[in-house]
Parts: sequence; structure tokens; C-alpha cells
Amino acid sequence: MNLKPIVYKIDDDLNSLQILQEKLENKILEKEVLFDYPTVYIHDWKKGEGYEVYVGESNNVIQRTKQHFDQSGDKSKWQYQLKKKTSSLYIIGYGHFNKSFTLDIENRLMHYMMGAESVKRMHNKRTNPQNRYYPDCEANAIFRKIWNNLRKKDEVLFPAESEIKDSALFKASPLHKLTQEQEEIKEKIIEKVFTALDKEKQGQLIFIDGEAGTGKTVLNSSTFYEVFLKAEERKKDDLQCYLIVNHDEQITVYKQIAEKLGLKNKDGKEVVCKPTSFINNHSMDEPVDVAFIDEAHLLLTQGKQSYQGKNQLEDIINRARVTVVMFDENQILTTEQYWEEQILKGYREQAKESDNYFELTKQLRVTASDETISWIDDFTKKKRISDIPKDKTGYEIRVFSQPSELEKAIKEKAGEQEHKLSRLIATYDWEYSKNSSMEKRMKKYWEVLIGNWHKPWNRELEKDMERKQKRKNKTLSWAEQPQTIDEVGSTFTIQGFDLNYAGVILGPSVKYRDGKVVFDPSASFNEKAKRNRTLSDGTMKKFGETLIQHEVRVLMTRGVSGLYIYACDEELRKALEEAVR
Repeated sequence: MNLKPIVYKIDDDLNSLQILQEKLENKILEKEVLFDYPTVYIHDWKKGEGYEVYVGESNNVIQRTKQHFDQSGDKSKWQYQLKKKTSSLYIIGYGHFNKSFTLDIENRLMHYMMGAESVKRMHNKRTNPQNRYYPDCEANAIFRKIWNNLRKKDEVLFPAESEIKDSALFKASPLHKLTQEQEEIKEKIIEKVFTALDKEKQGQLIFIDGEAGTGKTVLNSSTFYEVFLKAEERKKDDLQCYLIVNHDEQITVYKQIAEKLGLKNKDGKEVVCKPTSFINNHSMDEPVDVAFIDEAHLLLTQGKQSYQGKNQLEDIINRARVTVVMFDENQILTTEQYWEEQILKGYREQAKESDNYFELTKQLRVTASDETISWIDDFTKKKRISDIPKDKTGYEIRVFSQPSELEKAIKEKAGEQEHKLSRLIATYDWEYSKNSSMEKRMKKYWEVLIGNWHKPWNRELEKDMERKQKRKNKTLSWAEQPQTIDEVGSTFTIQGFDLNYAGVILGPSVKYRDGKVVFDPSASFNEKAKRNRTLSDGTMKKFGETLIQHEVRVLMTRGVSGLYIYACDEELRKALEEAVR
């Protein structure tokens, strides 16, 4: 038995399949693996500058392929595209494949191809993540060999693994295999959604709390997608389901996911939108079925020029029969997002009364020991600096005495294929305005300036780019864009996203005095965090210290593999250097 994966690429037609069979007449083992055992297959065809794909698995790939071609006369089905001259068929076999194994490989291929920039549309409807099976111990190594074989045949359709895994699309994909904690919550949410819809309930709130890196986005996208699939199974053809997020970078990712999976509401409206758009386009008299809100802590809790209401969450709940909320109060960054304690508590209690409250607790982003996680928590929550632990997992915390040294270290990491998504990020302690004209500036870029060292803020270098590169960058998160290795990101570009290594610059707003970390709003340029907030009783209050503390926590929880730090405040820098020793 051949225990290496076998991958063949042929033209996508029955004649080519017949030729392959004849070619393998004298290769008994390969013929047996491909035609007598379960296999995985990929149909792909060119669409403009990209590809559309269908990934499947079968116990009889010849019969299954013939079935697809029997359906190719229907223009409404994806099989119609198989008549294109550009269509190809990949057949993948392995001597230990069984039903569970092929379902697992099928799901992994779908997940990877979802993160491939060249793939514009996935035509699969069902995900098939598997639990334990025999021999699942071989799955990782065999999948890697399969992917590498596919890459040899088409590097555009099958990019490098590291490139896939660093893409924001891959990380937010609904095709992730969920943790047991996520899976249990997902199943309960779906059950509660359809129970509410069947009983024609309205104003139902499902509330999920989870700190940075606990998997809120993956749970959100996976549950959102599953609701569409379940609705199709239950013949609920008129389902109206929306995904709402108040973050420019994140909404771009979600729109790409919806486009790749072909998710649409029956009324033709886009399924992904910003909260103000959703509120303006829907009424309380005709509520939609389900509204999912990712990063709900970014919703506005007071009016502004573009939003004339008082509470976006309340307005969304009033326009949906079921509202599913992903929330982390430690990521609230501006006064217009600030929640008064009793109001936020009221929403949690509303969810708890209906047994609709859940909490994500497992840290999934930062691949560090519990001791390292505790150190980050001590700094960002308890305002204290404890000794930096030596992490046996390989997670790195390093402290630098100069910003130039930090920049050099991050660029070295970014030069490694597996860590190229490493970037500098900083507290909002230097001036920046995206709306100001060049005439109003004294210099070409808004910059982070420390002594003689300086770097442009995020979104500055793209102004010098050609139109073609700007257009390409629109589909990429800030950190994925190549020029951003020479910029400094802020919470507003990095929130909700991962980095391999985070090079965090703690600006003058973060100090160390009398044995405590101090968050100083007077040294910040984040006006949205510093200004007064009018409370429900009419009083005015400042929350700058708390909001800057949240800002620092967002920055220090971005790195998957490491956290590199430079502190502008001398006492803080010395305290961190002492913590290393």
C-alpha cells in the first residue's frame, strides 16, 4: 500500500478522467488508492483574475464526477462552469483514507482555500470538521504533503501555508474547527435562534462575553454561517440574517467572507453592514430575523453626526427578532462607546433571565503559558509589573532600550516566512488626523517621533502608492499590506486582528510611578478617549484613564508568538528592564 498522498491534476472532463484510468492500468497501487478507496477532489475554473472552486470527497470519484457533469446543463448550478475550458480537476488519494479522514481533509482544504486571495468563490455549502478518528495522528503531516503537492501544480491557487495562515480571511473564517467550548456555545445559540423564530418571538438577546483572543470572531462567523445552512435545511427561504460590525478593517474581511461563500439575504441586501447603515435601513415595524454583532463593544452609546440615536445596541435589538452579541468591555476605546455600569449590567441580566448568556474563557490567540498571560493581565489590568516569566512554550517577551532596536527586531521577525505578519504598533500619543489636507501639515506624514527616531503612522505610506496597489490593498487588513512594515499601527487598525510578533511602543501616556503603572490622558492625542462623556443623569465625567488602559491591553494582546516592548517613559522602561532580569 502506498502511504504517500497521490495528487493528479487533469482537465475537468470525462475524457480526461478516462485517459487517467488508462494511464494507471500498470500502476496498480495508485489505481487502487484513487479509484477503490475514498478520495478528495477539487474542481476549479478561472473567473476573471481569480478562481472559483468546489471541494468534495467521495467513495467513488468516477461516479461522483459523472454526477457533476450530468448536472452541468443547469445554468443556475455551479456544475455548469465545468464546461469552461479553464476548468481543472484535482484528485487526491492516500492509502489510509477513510470517510472521516477524507471529510477532515476536505474541510481543511476549504478552510485554506478560503484564505487564498486568488479564490473568489467557494461553492461548497456544508462544513465537515471532524473529531477523533483513526488515524487522525497522521492528518497534519499528510495534509501538509497534499498542500505542497498542490502548490507544485498551481502556486497561485495554492499559496504558501504561512501566507494562508497569516491572512485575516483565514483567521476569521467560519470554516475553523471550533474548540469544545466554542462548539457547545454555537450549538446552543443556533437552537435558541430557531426556537425564537419558530415561536415568532421578538427582541431576544443572546449575549456572549469574551476577552481579547478568546475566539469571539470565529464563533461569530461560524454561527452566522451555520444559521444560513440550517435555514436552507429547514426551508426558511425568506430568512433575513445580518452580520454587523463597527470597524472598517473588520467589515472588509466579513464582506469578503460573505462574497466567497455566496451569502445573500432573499431581499438582495448585503448581509454584512455597519450598525448605522443597518439601523437606517430597517424599521421596528418590520424587524429582521437575526442580527449578529461582532465587536459589540465598538457600538455607539451616544449620538454623533452620522448617528442620531442614543444607543446602537438598543436600536438593533428593536429591529431584529434575535440579536447575538459578542462583547469585551476591556476593548472599549472611546467615550462614545462607553457603557455605564448599570446599563450594561441590564443587558447581561436580560440575557441571563432567558438562559441566553455565555462566556468564552479559553485564550486562543496568545500561545503562551498561564504565567505569561498572567503577566500581561497584571500590567494591563492590575497596573503592576511583576517579574517576566521564562516561557516554556516559546512565547517571547522582550524589552528594548531604544525604538530603533525594537524596529530592527520586528523587521528581522517579519523577514522570516513564518513570522512575516510582525509589525510595530503604538499608543495614540502622537498627533494624527486622516482628514487634514497636506497644506495644513508641516511635514509629509503624520509620524511617531521619539528623539531622532521616527516612523509614519498607519495609512500614511499608501498615499504615495500607484492606483493598482491601492486597489489590491483594499482587500487586505492593515498588517497584511507590505508597506506597513515601515509604519506604526494604532488600536484603530489592529483591534480585532492578530500579529505574529507585536512590537508595542508605549508612549508618554503610559508611565510608572511609585511602583504602579499609570495611564495619563494628558499625554495622549486620543481626543475620543480624553473628552467628557455626558451620563444618563446629565452629569459630565471623564474616563480617559480607563480608556487608555483598554488601549494598552488591546495592543499587548495582539502577538501570537511574542510581545516586544519599548517604553518612552524612563521609569517604566527601567521597571520593565528590571522585570526581565
